[in-house]
Amino acid sequence: MPVPGTNEILIKILACGVCRTDLHIADGEIPAARYPVVPGHEIVGRVVQMGNNVSGFAVGDRVGVPWLGSSCGRCSHCLASRENLCDDPEFTGCTRDGGYASHVVASAQYCFAIPERFIHAEAAPLLCAGLIGWRSLRLTGSAKTLGFYGFGAAAHILAQIAKWQGRDIYAFTKAGDLTGQAFARELGCLWAGGSDEPAPVALDAAIIFAPVGPLVPVALRSVRKGGRVVCAGIHMSDIPQFPYADLWGERAIMSVANLTRADGTEFLAAADSSGISPRVERFPLDEANAVLEKLRSGDLQGAAVLVPDYRIVRSGSS
Repeated sequence: MPVPGTNEILIKILACGVCRTDLHIADGEIPAARYPVVPGHEIVGRVVQMGNNVSGFAVGDRVGVPWLGSSCGRCSHCLASRENLCDDPEFTGCTRDGGYASHVVASAQYCFAIPERFIHAEAAPLLCAGLIGWRSLRLTGSAKTLGFYGFGAAAHILAQIAKWQGRDIYAFTKAGDLTGQAFARELGCLWAGGSDEPAPVALDAAIIFAPVGPLVPVALRSVRKGGRVVCAGIHMSDIPQFPYADLWGERAIMSVANLTRADGTEFLAAADSSGISPRVERFPLDEANAVLEKLRSGDLQGAAVLVPDYRIVRSGSS
């Protein structure tokens, strides 16, 4: 059993979302990862023990643990309120043990209170799929017409948020994925088609959730002059060469790196107010490897969530 240090809390895990970053870590594609490591960074649980100097939480509180496990607080990025770019960070499930477990230790300062209306499994994907989607959406500014390339855990949450904000969403899935396209339309997307199809309208901005580098020039050709393409993943295959004409017209390409605690506070409040409903499929913790393979093959809709007390969950408690 891990023991919390100063400013840390010990958490009994109630649910942990399965993120594509977990797959990248398992495949050795994240250079910052430290092995061996327990993956998982979309954690919902209850505080069972607190270290010295912890404030803001009490034993029994339900909390969420995100990807950003800590930041140094000293580098130029932290001092400029850009802790997502910290030079000496810790990442949950990557450089410190995460949520594919029964218990986890986390820094209390980087945990969040979870809105009561979400059950444990629904809340789990909010901690990364939702949060990184939210940061990506903010980088599109006031864009009204948005394209989402890849429609998995993050996009299915973000589509609901964007619709609540009055934006128009066009979803691009794997070619021929009629089930995924129907799912996107069900969640309010105005159009859904394959990523091999041209956008039916000129887009103000596009967010690429799929870790597929060749989608970058595709998205660039779909956005209007002055449009922005946001790459939302921590890992992506190489971007192929493309003509300067695709970028010209003050189009821009941006990446999203991690999150700030302010992002988490803002997003969880928006998720609560908007009435969104994450679609989740729950699995026992000991099926983690099989679930990662389902994610690899694209055989999931919405978000997959691992639950340590799966037998209790089946009785309807979470």
